[in-house]
Amino acid sequence: MSKLGQLGNKLHKGEVSYDFIGKRKIWFVVSIVLVLLSLGGLFTRGLALGIEFRGGVEYEAKTAVTDSTVQDFTDTVKALNIDGLGDPVVTTINNERVRVQTKPLDQTQVVTVRNAIAKEAGIGPEQVTSQQIGASWGEQIANKALIALAVFVGLVFLVIWAYFREPKASMAAIIALLHDVLITVGIYALIGFDVTPATVIGVLTILGYSLYDTVVVFDKVRENTRGITGSNRYTYSDATNLAVNQTIVRSINTTLIALMPVGAILAVGVWVLGSGPLKDLSLALFVGIAVGAYSSIFIAPALLALFKEREPGMQALNRRVTAKRAQAAGGGAAVKTGVQDKLVPAGSGATAVQDAPRATGSAPTAAPRPMNTTGAGRPQPSRKPRSKRGK
Repeated sequence: MSKLGQLGNKLHKGEVSYDFIGKRKIWFVVSIVLVLLSLGGLFTRGLALGIEFRGGVEYEAKTAVTDSTVQDFTDTVKALNIDGLGDPVVTTINNERVRVQTKPLDQTQVVTVRNAIAKEAGIGPEQVTSQQIGASWGEQIANKALIALAVFVGLVFLVIWAYFREPKASMAAIIALLHDVLITVGIYALIGFDVTPATVIGVLTILGYSLYDTVVVFDKVRENTRGITGSNRYTYSDATNLAVNQTIVRSINTTLIALMPVGAILAVGVWVLGSGPLKDLSLALFVGIAVGAYSSIFIAPALLALFKEREPGMQALNRRVTAKRAQAAGGGAAVKTGVQDKLVPAGSGATAVQDAPRATGSAPTAAPRPMNTTGAGRPQPSRKPRSKRGK
């Protein structure tokens, strides 16, 4: 078994443990910093909405695609110096066509840009197609995405509540989901990638991934805390921390396996294709998967433990466990017995076992039985031959 496999086995058995729940303040501070950075990116830079959301003009032309095609067409359109044109978005299609997207233009400007694209492609202006895209279509997509998010969150709350019979688990899971979405959108704003329908698809996809990881951890928490209030061995936080340690190797493995192909797609989209829906989708997936794994390990279980330990029953359990540990640590007294020393906790009500009284007087004692040493050195009883024992 590899070292990682041995570590995972020890974590699952509880032989090795890291105090994730005990250090939850650290994880909460990290998340707060990430959320504040994300909000800062949203308010200062804002989201770079794609043409589907802000409206504009889209051109397509047939051309021989090379490594410099995207940059050549970008420079050609920018060289027109049209007011309000901004930076055009240029993508290639199947290595035989080029697509150019610009901000909304009037009819004269549309013709000017079409002629420039035709000249760069080496074709006639009539072979360049153009279409106006209204912002209303993007607004419909955004509204439907928000509705889908609201419906998803509502269903998640109900399903987790029904499965775990615990509304606090639903609240912890939803807070973790919103945490993941906010950080993903904030990083999108900071990087400056265009927000397209592919971005919306990616964000909605990571919600399912993050929720799956969280439910796996919560299911282990439920298993570890079954009947916990009837004992005084460990607190709810202890059981939750054990659940995180038991599932962390699985969470890390699945996250890395998911990130590798998504990272490869992102690299191709950024450095090979330059732009397009592939880049937008893969960035949302890459960031969302990583943040979702983080929240399922560090945030959601810690929130669940925090919510549960506010209950009176769990607070009483904490007091019992604390008292028992205090007795075990410094309140015990060693009592010597005839067999071995036993630790009897002070104030526990236990009765020490005393040495049995020994008989006194001159009563005769039985003579010791003759022994010999055979059988691997162990003393053995000696017996007379049958012929000498008498009848």
